[in-house]
Amino acid sequence: MEREGPPPMNDESLREAIEWAIATRRSIRAFLPTEVSRATIEEILDVARFAATGVNLQPWNVHVVTGAARTRLCAAIHAVDDTPRLAAQHSDEWEYYPTQWISPYIDRRREVGWNLYGLLGIEKGDKERMHTQHGRNYSFFDAPVGLFFTVNRVMQQGSLLDIGMFMQNVMIVARAHGLDTCPQAAFMKYHKIIRAELDVPSEEMFVVGMSLGYADNERIENTLITRREGVASFTKFHGK
Repeated sequence: MEREGPPPMNDESLREAIEWAIATRRSIRAFLPTEVSRATIEEILDVARFAATGVNLQPWNVHVVTGAARTRLCAAIHAVDDTPRLAAQHSDEWEYYPTQWISPYIDRRREVGWNLYGLLGIEKGDKERMHTQHGRNYSFFDAPVGLFFTVNRVMQQGSLLDIGMFMQNVMIVARAHGLDTCPQAAFMKYHKIIRAELDVPSEEMFVVGMSLGYADNERIENTLITRREGVASFTKFHGK
């Protein structure tokens, strides 16, 4: 993919295509086993690399897991996650979420959680089924491709912004290829296992994981569409 050249369609069609890809991106939690070719993955990353990045640092690293490597990694994490004594020995490498929740953020978190569990028929207090559903993260929700994003430890918070924009590009370009994704902070807890299984260099800090594949549109959890606030709720215009 090159950075120069005319658009592939007229302005209106181009705008509609870009807006469609952004607005229809959502976290998919059930995938088909249909394989995604290495060439397709490379094409997605080839476009995503043009994400904005402070002083052109391009701080992202991507570890792609498929096939036998994916199977081994999933098994290793599940073996720990399903054993409370072992799971308690693991924790996130950095704090993604706030240590003290306030409104409206805690309300939005609860809403998406209970909406998902409601679709799946998981009642409040059913810890066993909650654990099972959460554990599906560690099988990439059956997606055939897993992506892990890391950054060199010498970098600061700004590089996390850069990686976020890079990841957004990955998810949007995936839509253009007929694929779906699910960014997953859940993998953060088991960064030590991921590091050992994939031989991730010690100087790379684990950031987040992502599932990539074809959505299973027959699964009820994929009917979940989160509510987003309108522009007026988060925007102030200063003209004077």
